[in-house]
Amino acid sequence: MQIGGDWLEAAATQAVFAALGDAGHRALAVGGCVRNAALGAPVSDIDIATDAHPERVMELARNAGLKAVPTGLDHGTVTLVSGGIPHEVTTFRRDEATDGRHAIVAFSDDVAEDAARRDFTMNALYAEADGTVIDPLGGLPDLRARHVRFIGDPAARIAEDYLRILRFFRFSAWYGDPAHGFDAEGLAACAELQNGLARISAERIGHEMRRLLAAPDPAPALAAMAQTGILARILPGADAAGIAPLVHLGAEGWIARLAALGGDPSGLRLSKAEARKLEQVGGAARDGTASFALGDMLGAEAARDALLVRAALTGAAPTPDALAAARAGAEAAFPLNAADLMPDLTGPALGAGLDRARRIWREREGRVALAELIAAAKA
Repeated sequence: MQIGGDWLEAAATQAVFAALGDAGHRALAVGGCVRNAALGAPVSDIDIATDAHPERVMELARNAGLKAVPTGLDHGTVTLVSGGIPHEVTTFRRDEATDGRHAIVAFSDDVAEDAARRDFTMNALYAEADGTVIDPLGGLPDLRARHVRFIGDPAARIAEDYLRILRFFRFSAWYGDPAHGFDAEGLAACAELQNGLARISAERIGHEMRRLLAAPDPAPALAAMAQTGILARILPGADAAGIAPLVHLGAEGWIARLAALGGDPSGLRLSKAEARKLEQVGGAARDGTASFALGDMLGAEAARDALLVRAALTGAAPTPDALAAARAGAEAAFPLNAADLMPDLTGPALGAGLDRARRIWREREGRVALAELIAAAKA
């Protein structure tokens, strides 16, 4: 098989291949860039595997006029910046020992040995500079079938790094074929070994969940996580039933989908801004706040998300009028300000008066005279 694409043919990428290859070393694109190129999907990150050791990679990069950043020398990784684009170059490796999250590695000169330490067969694909695909472990048939399958024994792969449990569901959501279901052995191993997720940091779990929720349709993967008990382990109290209708309604943002799941998100280590938006969207979806008020409170995008989450949870799709009212609320400007009420009102009374007036303004969807708002605020 031959792959191509602007990323592979670019002079910047070819310069990295040449810096290594011209010195007699192997240089192979690997992993996601090869997988996505084979699928005709966009390529964002460029990873290259080589038999050159890190110090040699840095030497050859300097000789070629490329910037070399030692981003992970212990694990064989050097980032080469070519044409302003980072290319992560990693020496062929084999695992000497693992602890369920990190590995002690030894460098290798064997691409098959490097492939064997990866997670899924579709990620163990390599490509020469001209796009010729090298498939040491038979990953291409799995990729064509959209079959997310662990390399070798699923339990052994998971025990090397328990984060692979969540990666199994994420990759299934992005690259799997829902019509054919999940790899049975992989799913069983994830269910059996899920206690190992306790070894994974909240940051990493949150990162995986964001990426899973951002998939075109994460509903089958989340349903499988719920059935195995894994969803409840990382998001206690979550219910995946609303995700399929939410996807059908067109909500694409991961926060809206997380809001539909519900549950306790504290184990995902969200940022303060993310947690605040999640609380706003989830709360507004469930508390019955009117559409215009939602728009004023949350802005157009978050208000639409809240209405779609509400619809997914209740089974009643939002009407065009409700969505239009939310947009109107987001675009409208509350006409009253503190200066309109001073000096009659000050301090806490001023804040309470503004709140009273805004409630009336929201209830009437902005159709109220300024004089009436002033009167209501001062009442």
